[in-house]
Amino acid sequence: MIAENFLEGIKQFNQQEFYACHDTLESIWIKTIDLDKHFYQGILQISVGCYHLINNNWHGAVTLLGEGIRKLRKYQPNYKNVNVSQFLEESENLLTYLHGVSPDSITEISMLLKSDAKHSLCKLPYIIMLS
Repeated sequence: MIAENFLEGIKQFNQQEFYACHDTLESIWIKTIDLDKHFYQGILQISVGCYHLINNNWHGAVTLLGEGIRKLRKYQPNYKNVNVSQFLEESENLLTYLHGVSPDSITEISMLLKSDAKHSLCKLPYIIMLS
């Protein structure tokens, strides 16, 4: 059941359904007592950071992105068929971008991320699953 829920959480993340992803991964994280706990929590926190970002909360976004990134570092390069290194790189790029802009610009950044426009410096991370 955890594997199915995990895949559902990844799908939700990649579809930018960040709140749903949070709920799905939290149900796994709460029940996990082993080395996987920080892995699930790290993805969950990055998801919540992205949720804050698209809802115009700069402080919540940078805080949760940073916490999630720190938790996932020890799981590189790959863990549970997730390309963790790629996911971290995209998450770190987003965090670096956010640290370099004014928190007052969060509404414009959020609108850019929600649009179909591609911006090389500011994009939401995507989780790549390995076969």
